[in-house]
Amino acid sequence: MKRLFTLVMFLLIVSPAWAALKVFATVPEWGALTEAIGGSEVEVFVATGGLQDPHRIQAKPSLIARARNADLLIATGAELEVGWLPLVQRESANPSIQSGQPGYFEAARYVSLLEKPARLDRAEGDVHAAGNPHIQTDPRNFLRVGRALAERLAQLDPAHAALYAANEKRFRERLTEAITRWEKAAAPLRGVPILVQHKAFPYLENWLGLNQLGSLEAKPGMEPTSGQLEAVLSRQRQQPAKMVLRPAYQYDAPSRWLAERTKINVVILPFTIGGTNEARDIFSLFDDTVRRLLQGMEVR
Repeated sequence: MKRLFTLVMFLLIVSPAWAALKVFATVPEWGALTEAIGGSEVEVFVATGGLQDPHRIQAKPSLIARARNADLLIATGAELEVGWLPLVQRESANPSIQSGQPGYFEAARYVSLLEKPARLDRAEGDVHAAGNPHIQTDPRNFLRVGRALAERLAQLDPAHAALYAANEKRFRERLTEAITRWEKAAAPLRGVPILVQHKAFPYLENWLGLNQLGSLEAKPGMEPTSGQLEAVLSRQRQQPAKMVLRPAYQYDAPSRWLAERTKINVVILPFTIGGTNEARDIFSLFDDTVRRLLQGMEVR
């Protein structure tokens, strides 16, 4: 009996069925998507928070240590994390999560990227060669990424393939229903002229039909000069926007400057999970986004 008990305990300890996949997600949206599909079979670590600029993260030893033990690394890609993730991968010495390996997953590969530059010139600011990486502002992209992610999880953990497929199906059905609800609620936003502080919302604009008139940043990722803001102010008098959008992680001085002079609303959007107190998961992220945009239509 003692020998049988020892054998059972050994099998429980070493059995892979009891070991959750360790997932390193670069940003909150992919961590949340992984949890929705992986359920109890994944253990997710998210490298950044909702109020951090995902372009500008330090490759701290704590991140490297987490990556060293990861079975799967999920990134946005499209150069969003180019300033820090390659160093984390290299220093982790984890062969499983290197680019090109099954343990490395890029969400941007599964969607059609917008704003692909006609030419590459770093003097033009924070330009991404493959296109704009902020794909998480359109909920339809979660459907595409989710399907691919479920397949990747099944590839790494075949024993739970059926679970991942079932969870992805349930998530897809719920999100599809929610998208219909959001689009109905957001119908008054179609064609509404807006300004943006940073070109962070092309997928949101494309989804809801918002009409972007311009950006406060003359060049992406570069703080607008006083001359640039004056030029935007001049255009606003001739071609007025209804509101100016700003991602929650970004400083507020430029949009506040414009709002004080034009009396239009500044709409602070969560941009990702954790960007606002209300954006707690993928569904509340878009509940809050649509609600804030509709409030931005109100006259000051």
